[in-house]
Amino acid sequence: MERPAWAPRGIDISVPSVSRIYDYYLGGSHNFEVDREAARRAMEFMPGLPRIMQANRAFMRRAVRFAAEEGVTQFLDIGSGIPTFGSVHEVARAVRPEARVVYVDHDPVAVAHTEAVLSGEEGVDVVAADLRKPREILGSSVVRDLMDLNRPVALLLVAILHFVEDEDDPYAAVAELRDALAPGSLLVVTHASYEGIPLPPERAEGAVDVYKDIRNPLIMRSRDDIARFFEGYDMVEPGLVPMPKWRPDSAAEDEDPYSYSGFAGVGRTA
Repeated sequence: MERPAWAPRGIDISVPSVSRIYDYYLGGSHNFEVDREAARRAMEFMPGLPRIMQANRAFMRRAVRFAAEEGVTQFLDIGSGIPTFGSVHEVARAVRPEARVVYVDHDPVAVAHTEAVLSGEEGVDVVAADLRKPREILGSSVVRDLMDLNRPVALLLVAILHFVEDEDDPYAAVAELRDALAPGSLLVVTHASYEGIPLPPERAEGAVDVYKDIRNPLIMRSRDDIARFFEGYDMVEPGLVPMPKWRPDSAAEDEDPYSYSGFAGVGRTA
């Protein structure tokens, strides 16, 4: 297998990675054939997967812009993946040039690329850490140096919670992060669900099985289960809704039916 020059040393390029598959869906170039193959297998069951990822990114940008317009200048993006055009720091700084951003991912490829993209950027950095270990994130020197946790933070958990299995207690991790953040902080979430997918559930399950096969199980949760992540937050209007319906820039009816798969929401601590 040809090893691209940009592939960080020590990366096993024979194993698919969720963040590189996501990069492929978004039309990025930082993915290997093994990632593309897994993505194509999943798309045999759910051809609209790229549209879902694009809706995710579009929601993220609207939510970051909203947070910045509300006066938030600190952004903690956990499960940030491989940077693409319109990343969190670019969107936030278009509104608040002083915004500080910490990206967090446990995929070494995502971390290496983020470091390369951010080279020379002041006030933006990346941490190699896992959402399931909030203390490691909050205690990292990067977070301590760049963030003042006594001031509001926008915590982004975009397309990440559905990769945390129930036995790893994602609710506890989200609560621990919430409790560490100042009043007025925001939680930004998107999450996969069978609700809204324009396919019979058994067909969508075929795509879910592909993720199981690559040992990155995709946990489909109901709207009610996703709403539990917002315990301790007041929901920002319009609440927990399909991604295109959260403060859309254009008419929602223009959206691809697949964009309505799963849910998005923003909450604020009192």
